[in-house]
Amino acid sequence: MAETTILEVQKEDRPYFTEEHRMFRESLRKFLEKEVVPNFNQWEKDGIIPRSVWTKMGEKGFLCPWVDEKYGGMGVNFGFAAILGEEIWRIGAGLSGFGTHSNIIVPYIDSFGTEEQKRKYLPGCVNGDIVTAVAMTEPGAGSDLAGISTTAVRDGDHYIINGQKTFITNGIHSDLIIVACKTDPKANPAHRGISLILVERDTPGFSRGRKLDKVGMHSQDTAELIFEDAKVPVSNLLGEEGKGFYYLMTKLQQERLVCAINAQSAAEDMLQMTAKYVKEREAFGRPISKFQNTQFKIAEMATEVQIGRTFLDDLIMRHINKEDIVTKVSMAKMWITDMAKRVAGECMQLHGGYGYMEEYEIARRYRDIPVTSIFAGSNEIMKVIISKNLNL
Repeated sequence: MAETTILEVQKEDRPYFTEEHRMFRESLRKFLEKEVVPNFNQWEKDGIIPRSVWTKMGEKGFLCPWVDEKYGGMGVNFGFAAILGEEIWRIGAGLSGFGTHSNIIVPYIDSFGTEEQKRKYLPGCVNGDIVTAVAMTEPGAGSDLAGISTTAVRDGDHYIINGQKTFITNGIHSDLIIVACKTDPKANPAHRGISLILVERDTPGFSRGRKLDKVGMHSQDTAELIFEDAKVPVSNLLGEEGKGFYYLMTKLQQERLVCAINAQSAAEDMLQMTAKYVKEREAFGRPISKFQNTQFKIAEMATEVQIGRTFLDDLIMRHINKEDIVTKVSMAKMWITDMAKRVAGECMQLHGGYGYMEEYEIARRYRDIPVTSIFAGSNEIMKVIISKNLNL
């Protein structure tokens, strides 16, 4: 039997796959090919994905499949979340809101919400009626989360929230936002004053600012959120007061693993489309795949992509087994996202002038991929974490 090459990686089984994983991926892939691929370029031009697509994704069971069956999910493991990330990034990073909702945001409600909150919100998160966002970043606070200035002041049975958030994924479509805010601005150290509060779409005093004009990921709605004396019931507190920073930290392993999965999938797709292109494009009377420089570039990228895939699959299995792999996940997030950026540049170069044309998909990929080394904690922060955990 011939060895499967990295250029066929999308056909490969993963080490953690069961027959249920294979069926889920096949079903999701067919849905995306029918409902998303034909419309995706138009959504990129429109700068947003129609809300109806969320409902369709939910109806098919593709959103939050890991949620317990009693809340409408399928109660499956993280392997299904990995499949969702891979398949949407195989098409385009502008679809990332689905993965952010399913794999990053809703887990906070599942892990730290009260039974009442779970019954109220999780079914809608699964069926697509509720789109979520998490609001951490502010105009003056990004990686330094302890430096946020948004406040939530207790006033009887309500919190009064004031502040502004930015770079919020699903900022326009979101119906439920997990807002990181200071319930104790005088706390020392500062991170002990952070709490998470659930803010619904129609909350008085809550409004949306600009839908942000990004370099890439154009169809992903990213926005500013504004809180001006927003009045939220105390019952919307997620978990305990002052534990917000801790809650956010406990979920970062999965968030960064998801980021690495997304970048890996994009790198695989860029390599595959470029390998196809160089076999078809001719120069000086022969396909450019016959030139040694092209062969060496493809060989180098294929090697790095395979290394990323092998490392990533091992981490996914260990995460499914609930192992503490924070250091290795930080390594994967840093290395794979940087690798994907290198692949984007090399693939565009091999496309020549056509690679700079919007009609060729590599141009969009080149725009979309750089942000992966910034979000979920910048790669510089990853190096700080790795160094600290190496006792340097």
